[in-house]
Amino acid sequence: MQQDQLPLNPGHTLGMMGGGQLGRMFAIEAAYMGYHVTVLEPGAGSPAAEVSLKHIAQPYLSESGLDELAKTTSAVSTEFENVPAQALDRLAKSVFVAPPGSAVAVAQDRNAEKEFIETVAKVPVAPHVPVLTANDIDKIPDELFPAILKTARLGYDGKGQVQVKSREDLHQAFVELKEVDCILEKRLDLHREVSVIVARGVNGETATFPVCENLHRRGILAVTVMPARVPEETALKAREYATAIVDALNYVGVLCVEFFVLQNGEIVANEMAPRPHNSGHATIDACWSNQFEQQLRCMTGQPLADTTQHSPAVMLNLLGDLWFDEHDNPKEPNWQKVLAVPGAKLHLYGKAQARHARKMGHITCVGETLDEALQRAQLVARILGLPEPK
Repeated sequence: MQQDQLPLNPGHTLGMMGGGQLGRMFAIEAAYMGYHVTVLEPGAGSPAAEVSLKHIAQPYLSESGLDELAKTTSAVSTEFENVPAQALDRLAKSVFVAPPGSAVAVAQDRNAEKEFIETVAKVPVAPHVPVLTANDIDKIPDELFPAILKTARLGYDGKGQVQVKSREDLHQAFVELKEVDCILEKRLDLHREVSVIVARGVNGETATFPVCENLHRRGILAVTVMPARVPEETALKAREYATAIVDALNYVGVLCVEFFVLQNGEIVANEMAPRPHNSGHATIDACWSNQFEQQLRCMTGQPLADTTQHSPAVMLNLLGDLWFDEHDNPKEPNWQKVLAVPGAKLHLYGKAQARHARKMGHITCVGETLDEALQRAQLVARILGLPEPK
């Protein structure tokens, strides 16, 4: 099945590279719309496999696993950015793949990503330089400090990042990160962190969801407020930038672009994820369509859905810490009290074991106004013992 054989109507089987919670929510959405899903995921008992028609338990670069996925599905997508791009390229020889391996490869390397966003998509980014060897450090301009050193590949949820104030700090941090390829980014005076979920279809049609405002704790997304509390012109600019990036990539699928809104009102792109994103989960309960429906529509060649938000929403991430008391003994969160809160929508990911800092689920609180949604989220946070969103 290739692009010229689209659209794919309900009844087709779709492939998903990866078995995590994003694949799970995609499979649930696909079932609503009458499609079937086959997951390729090395491990047993994954969240996505639990709700999918079939599970191919093979490594992502297994030729036999990839060939089986290609033979038994009509189109393939991915649910995390570190699926090897070469695996997507192999699949693309015989089945339609969205997003394409070329776009995923750009997003997998922070140096390539920054270069692409700035020079090809013409979207502003933070001042930065590659740090590939220790010799690069002495050539870095003084004005780039203070900064953040990030590994170029495989970093997520704050992992592989070290804040540095000086060149001496940078030398130490580079050693701490095992001297792998890195990027140094100047620290900016931030006002807000926001993100945009953008979808692009096979015909170049694009659609963006309302801008999400994000709060991180310990490098992990903790709260998303939708729509973001930023000026309308800032929100429009973020959506325009996200669309410019997805167009420049010649992308098909759902892409998340994270932005920094600076104290002076300027907005710069931080990074992108070639898949649905944690910050877009509120779309499930707050919009006429959601990011997973858009992912499905893109890969099957169907028209994009209406992204209008019908209810203000605040999303709380649920980490595995909630399943332990102060003495690290296992406990169960008080779901009865949570579910008694009006407008609170619980989404658990089916993970067999809770671990500290592991994403186990989320709760989206919707209301007629953003203040009402926020008050409901604050009540849920108090019940669960989480910091209250503000």
